[in-house]
Amino acid sequence: MPQGALAMLVLRVLRRGPLHGYAIAQRIRELSDTVLEAEEGSLYPTLQRLLMEGWVRARWGTSDTKRRVRFYELTAAGQKQLKRELVEYKQVSAAIQAILRTA
Repeated sequence: MPQGALAMLVLRVLRRGPLHGYAIAQRIRELSDTVLEAEEGSLYPTLQRLLMEGWVRARWGTSDTKRRVRFYELTAAGQKQLKRELVEYKQVSAAIQAILRTA
């Protein structure tokens, strides 16, 4: 996973609604056709940072398997941050593509 991409992917996945950590990791894996893995050692620190920034909020609940889990939900500030990160990602991606095409 490219550095810095995990936060953007988590914010994007949470646009559809609240998910717990394992479900976030599974969704990233599924949507990337198993190319990207959100490892536990990087996912939970990222979620903690997103909480501290106010981009997500969390609440305790019960998973489908009856386990007590923390559900994460995108905030309005997180929605704005996601938009900023997508713009930046598209600019960087276009610049990289330009170099790959012409170098």
